[in-house]
Amino acid sequence: MNNNQYAQFLLTALLAAKRAGEVILEVYNSDFAVEHKDDNSPLTLADKRSHEIIVNGLKQPITTNSNEYLLNNPSVPILSEEGKDIPYNGRKGWEYFWLVDPLDGTKEFIKRNGEFTVNIALIHRDKPVLGCIYIPVQDTFYFSAVNLGAYMLANSKIITGDLSIKTLLDISQRLPLSAHTKKAHSHTNQCTSKKNTPLTIIGSRSHATKELSEFVDKIKKRCGKAEFISAESSLKFCLVAEGKADLYPRFGPTMEWDTAAGQAIVEQAEGRVVDMQTKEPLRYNKNTLVNPFFVVSGQGFPFTQLEHSW
Repeated sequence: MNNNQYAQFLLTALLAAKRAGEVILEVYNSDFAVEHKDDNSPLTLADKRSHEIIVNGLKQPITTNSNEYLLNNPSVPILSEEGKDIPYNGRKGWEYFWLVDPLDGTKEFIKRNGEFTVNIALIHRDKPVLGCIYIPVQDTFYFSAVNLGAYMLANSKIITGDLSIKTLLDISQRLPLSAHTKKAHSHTNQCTSKKNTPLTIIGSRSHATKELSEFVDKIKKRCGKAEFISAESSLKFCLVAEGKADLYPRFGPTMEWDTAAGQAIVEQAEGRVVDMQTKEPLRYNKNTLVNPFFVVSGQGFPFTQLEHSW
């Protein structure tokens, strides 16, 4: 797939995420019921409607401005949290596929705290090559594609069916943002290149663990200055990509659709998302869709100096 094709796929994902976000907010602002899946995790009408809209949106044929088909998009498989289970033997040969979490942070949605997202990623073999995260309550997109970079856009109104990739990138902000970037500063702290600035570790309030506390304590001892902030769903990936956080360690269960879009964005923002054991990037379309424990680091973070801390 060439850069032009990736660009068109990105525009398709953004439009699908925007439309999903609109129906999510409709449910969010109503009196909605909560069901529970077999694993006792919550499920709402918003999850279901978002899934349907994204699947329909991603199946639309992708065209160029000359109206020539680039790729028969319905041929690209879709693996979604709210979709049907697809056995490994049925998907292990996929070269490209969409990996979707229609509503990441259903518990936050139910709490009405706004910290939930729509996640769409494109996987090439076992690597995320495109990512789109939409935060409906903030009306903010974080997105990326290989060879295009990572960006933030705080205005969904411009996301339309006739939007060009050039216009999109021209009005979006490249990540990490210059106001937060750690480049071009002398190091007064070996753990961060922001001058006189403590390391910022981000984690989840709802998934605090003993391992996380121990990790934060180790980093504080090694770095001297470190602060801990919290956020839910894929917002943590977004804040690392943006440059507002340096590290996001995850000691707890996650699924591939929870991390793929965020990993694509962080990596295009010159960060890393790695398995804590192997120190290699997370891989996708495994036999089991459960992720190992992982750590996300932002641009300029001296990863090799600290990797023995976990």
